[in-house]
Amino acid sequence: MKQHTKNDLWVGIGLLLAFALWTALIRRIDVQAAGPNGTEVGFAAFNLWFHRLSGVHMGLYTITDWLGLVPIIICMGFGVVGLVQLIRRKSLLRVDGDLILLGGYYILVIAAYLIFEMIPINYRPILIEGHLEASYPSSTTLLVLSVMPTLWFQTDRRVQSPLLRKSAVWFAAGFSAFMVLGRLIAGVHWATDIIASVLLSAGLFLLYRAAVRAVDGKRRNHGIQ
Repeated sequence: MKQHTKNDLWVGIGLLLAFALWTALIRRIDVQAAGPNGTEVGFAAFNLWFHRLSGVHMGLYTITDWLGLVPIIICMGFGVVGLVQLIRRKSLLRVDGDLILLGGYYILVIAAYLIFEMIPINYRPILIEGHLEASYPSSTTLLVLSVMPTLWFQTDRRVQSPLLRKSAVWFAAGFSAFMVLGRLIAGVHWATDIIASVLLSAGLFLLYRAAVRAVDGKRRNHGIQ
């Protein structure tokens, strides 16, 4: 278990560093005024090639936009679980540690989203209802890839039924794949925006899982079940 914790920690840090490097490169390599209203985008040749290849599919954009509510509902569900424990146990310190860490993790994901809304790296390749919108990293992709793995992880920890556990894995994986491909093909983000979301969300999730495993290890060391 200690080795798994270290692996999650170092791989998570490595992915976050890769995200930081990716962000820096996007601001410096092949930057062209290729977006609407002359907005600039890095890796312009690649992004323009992929955007022309995929085209723009607003129906798919709308579908994936509405499906973005699914991870929000999952977050709310875990929030309810934590609230019920708080009410029953009458102390925040007695709420399961992995749920407290999960709340902190979700706050960190929201903070990352807000930071990049305030400091846009890229704007979308198309106008949305006539307006420019920040596009880096793809917020929907970030939300989905940050939350869906926690559904699998928490279900695996809390549910005894093998069928439900496998169902959670398949649902999380299938939904995530559909949403990532959907946002990519919809043409409302540059391809590099999607790649950035994958790196950032994977890094954050692995750090969360490392933290949970570290807490589990301490509890076992102290003989706490």
